[in-house]
This record gives sequence, C-alpha cells and structure tokens, in this order.
Amino acid sequence: MNKKHLFSKTLLAATITLATQQATAAGFQLNAQSATGLGRAFAGDAVIADNASVMSRNAAAMALFDSSQFSGGVNYIKTDIDVSDVTYNAQPIDGADNGSGTPVPNIYYIHRLNDQWAFGAGIYSNFGTSNDFDDSFGGSKLFAPTAKFYGGTTEVKSVNFALTASYRINEQFSVGAGLDIVHGSGKLKRETGFKVPALSKALDVEADGVGIGWNLGAVYELDERNRFGFAYHYSPEIEAKGDMYMLDANPKSATFDQNVIDGQTLLMPLPSMAEFSGYHEIKDTKFAVHYSVQWIGWSAFDELNTKEGANLNSYEWQDGMHYSIGGTYFLNDAWTLRAGYMYDTAAQDKKTSISVPDSDRQWLSAGASYHFAKKHTIDVGFTYLMGEEVDVTEDKLGTLTATTQANAILAGVQYSYSF
Repeated sequence: MNKKHLFSKTLLAATITLATQQATAAGFQLNAQSATGLGRAFAGDAVIADNASVMSRNAAAMALFDSSQFSGGVNYIKTDIDVSDVTYNAQPIDGADNGSGTPVPNIYYIHRLNDQWAFGAGIYSNFGTSNDFDDSFGGSKLFAPTAKFYGGTTEVKSVNFALTASYRINEQFSVGAGLDIVHGSGKLKRETGFKVPALSKALDVEADGVGIGWNLGAVYELDERNRFGFAYHYSPEIEAKGDMYMLDANPKSATFDQNVIDGQTLLMPLPSMAEFSGYHEIKDTKFAVHYSVQWIGWSAFDELNTKEGANLNSYEWQDGMHYSIGGTYFLNDAWTLRAGYMYDTAAQDKKTSISVPDSDRQWLSAGASYHFAKKHTIDVGFTYLMGEEVDVTEDKLGTLTATTQANAILAGVQYSYSF
C-alpha cells in the first residue's frame, strides 16, 4: 500500500472515530445532557423526570409532568489524558499529558398541551471529542519525527436538535417518540515532524454533515412511588463533506507528494442506544433509589466508507454497556441531595489508539437541587471519572507502543422553571 493511500485510510478514519472524546464515556459517547443526571451518574434518568432534560433520555417521561417545563444549563468537562511509556520502532520517545476543558450547553422546553399530550424541543449533544498533542510529542531524536503522525489534533463536535411528543394512555402507561436532527463536524491535523515548512503538515481535515435519527420510549407507573422507563434511540449515519490536505511523506525516500481530496462524502456511523431505568421511593422515608442499564451499539462502527464505495478503514469495536445506581434524599422543601455510581464498559477491543484512550470507566457522582422560589430550581452536579490503564500498539506508519489512561472531572449547573 502506498503512503498516500495509507494516510487517507488512517487519518480520515480517525476523524470519524472520535465523534466524542472528552473522555466522559467509552468509545465517543458524551454523557452531559443535564446537571441533575450528572449528579446521580445518570442512574434512573430515563424515568425520574425531575426537569425538562428527561426528554433527551426518554420522550415518554414527559407525560409525568403536570405543567409545562423549561430547563437550561451547562456541563464543564475537564479531561486528563496521559500517554506514557511510549516507544516508536522499539526506541523510547517522550510521552504526553493532554488536558482540555470544554463547556457543553443544553436547553429544553416541554409544553403540556392537555392531560394526555405533551410536546418537547431540545438542543444538546450525545457525541463530541477533543484530544490535542503538543508539538513536542515524539521528541527531537532523529528516529522520532514520524511518531508525530500518531499525535496531532483531533476535535469532533455534534449537536442534537430534538423534537418529541408523549401520550398518556392511562394512569399507568405512557408512550413517546421523537425526531433527532444531528449535526456533526470534525477537525483533524497531523504533523510529520520534519523542520521544512513545506513538508511539516501531514494532514489538515475539516468535515461536517447532518443526519436524521429517531427515538421511542415508554413509561410504566406501578404506583405513585414506583415506575419504570424504557427508551430506544436510533442514531443516524451522518454524511460528511470536507476538504483534506495530505502529504505523502516517506522518511526513507526523497519523494514527497501533496494531494487534496475534494468532493468525497464520508459515511459516519453513530451507535444506537437502548436504556432501561427504574425509580423507587421508599415508603415513610425521604429517600429514593434509582438505576439504569444502557446498551450502546458500538459494533455498528465496524468500518468507515465513503458514499462512493471506497473503504477507508476497518475496526473491531464491541457493543458497550452502562450500569448505574443512585440515590436521592429529599432533605426538606428547599433542598434535594443525590449521588450515584456508574460502571461503563469500553468500546474498543483488539484495536486501540493513543488518540482515542478508551477503557472501562467508573463514575463517582454527587449533586443537589435548591428550590429557591416557587417553580424555580437551581441544580448542580459533580462527577469524578476514572479510566483504566490500557496498553496500545499502533503500526500504521512504523510501530508505536504506549500506555494510555483517561480521567475526567465533570461539573454542571442548570436552571429549571415550571409554568
């Protein structure tokens, strides 16, 4: 395979692979839809319905409100991605400690039409990433320049514009459905490590596109203290277009070739998701327990192709799972306290990457709500996310080995109002 084709397959593939890596969930999923969910590790989020953000998890849960609802806020994600014990072609080189901070806003409105119908609209994100290697990655040793090919900048963002509706069938059953318009954009830059300006840039890619998804949900209320929710979200395959600059740079030869690929359409498969949640208030106490199990269809991301039929890369990703449990304590009329724990399984299996430091993760979460006036609430949430160490081997352009670990701190604030 020539170097030009190699760059095309590897780097275009990486652009799409990273459709969220603020390191907040396995693969490239982003869990940052609300501060309340963040404060309980999203345990029970498909059925708790304590503010309008529930429409992002389960449209049917909008039927649980007896009035219209507004909610808006921002979650701030601070990541720490450590790349250590790095070797390139069996020679040790400098590692990297990549950190970034990103705000992720959200806004929701649910309009209760009557006792049976409710409609919602929201803007939030399910996927997004940022991992930026410093220019010094790979060091200055003569054998190291091409190692910079594995670093660089990777940035992908997605915005979900949601329209939902719910219908209450009777006192116990409610159903819901929604339409998701997902806009995704990606940026990918790679450097060769060569000092000559004309030969330093290996790749500069920017692409964006839109896909249409949908979701279905249901809620069953056993009684006023116990209820269950289920939701399925079909994620679309985004068609993305953009320009790509590539440099075919072979350090073992004196030949270099610049190339711009234009007019191609990338097919970006995003994983669908299914979630089951339960919520139970304990009688004669101020305490409730809640939980969620979520499936994420990462196996859909088996390969990356263009609409024109070219195969750019293949993957061996596996479906993932979230298991979360939490508790809520109703301290008094003004204060509600919550906490939660989540175990999140990795999407990557046999193939790993320093640009996507994926692993199983554990969440430790806490949060609170302050009802400072009638119909007005401020929510805060905090999570410390711990990733595992993963041994990585990449051999697309020379052989690079490393150990990666991704941790994160997430903090959110949110304002909610009931009409």
